[in-house]
Amino acid sequence: MAAKPTGVKADKSERILTITWEDGRISRYPFAGLRAACPCVECKGGHANMGGPADPALVRDAPDTGVTVEKLDAVGAYALQFMWSDGHFTGIYTWDYLRQCDPALAGEP
Repeated sequence: MAAKPTGVKADKSERILTITWEDGRISRYPFAGLRAACPCVECKGGHANMGGPADPALVRDAPDTGVTVEKLDAVGAYALQFMWSDGHFTGIYTWDYLRQCDPALAGEP
């Protein structure tokens, strides 16, 4: 893993997740984008589609559906798990995955 988080904040009024990384990068993720990029098997359409690269453009460009985070839990020292307002909760977002889907990286090689 390139960098580990030093801070995580979910702003429910702005519907933005902010992660501060140990290398100084600050990533801001719209809740709708994170929900759209859920890495779980159900959202990916089956096991054959698992493990692909993150899509920062999807996170950046997902339409605002009004979804919000009801609960946010750490999964060990390697991931976050969200309970979304639409009832979905099975996606485990690893730090590597979150770093890869930083919307600021959309369009970068």
